[in-house]
Amino acid sequence: MSPRPAPDLSSRREQVLAAARDLAESEGWAAVTVRRLAATLGVTQPVLYTVFAGRQAVVDAVALAGFADLADALAAAGASPPARVRAYLGFAAAHPGVYEAMFSLPSGLPFAAEDTPEPMRRAFAGVQEVFPDGDGTRAEVAWSLLHGLATLEAGGRLRAGRARARSELAHRLLAGEPGEPGEPGGP
Repeated sequence: MSPRPAPDLSSRREQVLAAARDLAESEGWAAVTVRRLAATLGVTQPVLYTVFAGRQAVVDAVALAGFADLADALAAAGASPPARVRAYLGFAAAHPGVYEAMFSLPSGLPFAAEDTPEPMRRAFAGVQEVFPDGDGTRAEVAWSLLHGLATLEAGGRLRAGRARARSELAHRLLAGEPGEPGEPGGP
């Protein structure tokens, strides 16, 4: 009898992450359990534990992948601050489950620390590149403003149909430009 080939752990990890993302986007994070992931993938729970220590490790891995995707979206938007603002808000709206893992769920990921993972650093750099200053404070405020808009929009707590106006105003405020929608000097 020949030995069973070793499982492709990288492939298994990607399958678990894809299943977790799909479940989070379609049913919310409450549906993402090790038991549900195992059933979705047609494996036993111990098989999942070969690539993730538990649910929190899955959530953190989805969040890290989300930061990498956000960094890519910001880079693809180009060097225009308004385009980056739209890209950020667009990413949050298009991937609410992933965005929730990145910013709202409990996390074991270190933010703003020496050991902050590279995908998180790249995403922050995507904001900092268009809102630069000496120490990153301006980028932190920009990130905070964008996160607040994304969170309030996702929760349906802002007026419908005004997302673009909010995005443009956010850029102008962060850039120190005058004018508000509907006022002289504004759009």
